[in-house]
Amino acid sequence: MVNDRATPSAREGYRAFRTIATRWMDNDAYGHMNNVVHYSLFDTAVNGWLIEQGVLDIHRGDQIGLVVETGCRYFAEMAFPDVVTAGIRVARLGTSSVRYEVGLFRNDEKTAAAEGFFIHVYVDSETRKPKPLGAKLRSALEGIAA
Repeated sequence: MVNDRATPSAREGYRAFRTIATRWMDNDAYGHMNNVVHYSLFDTAVNGWLIEQGVLDIHRGDQIGLVVETGCRYFAEMAFPDVVTAGIRVARLGTSSVRYEVGLFRNDEKTAAAEGFFIHVYVDSETRKPKPLGAKLRSALEGIAA
């Protein structure tokens, strides 16, 4: 029998990092972080990084990224009060779209407890029509491309 279960990536496979504290409310009735929290951490990590790079202005920017697809694989449990380090990389960079991959690392662990992806399609903030990535945004994303 072939084992086709994915193995978690190591921290070294990611290009940018953000640290996020878990919260009491992140735990579910089973005593671990609820699966929906992982998606929130992906979103928080990527958008926080974009804001820090000066390429996302959620209030006055003329371009925003809309999520069109997501996915996650779970390898190990996390729970409050763990500290999560989110590793971020760009796996694909298109004309107006980006595939982000995010690894969530529990405390000081070297391999990901969960790994996910989401795809942003960048659009005009007013018309919501796809718009090519701006030069500054593209440059920042190229800097974390795998």
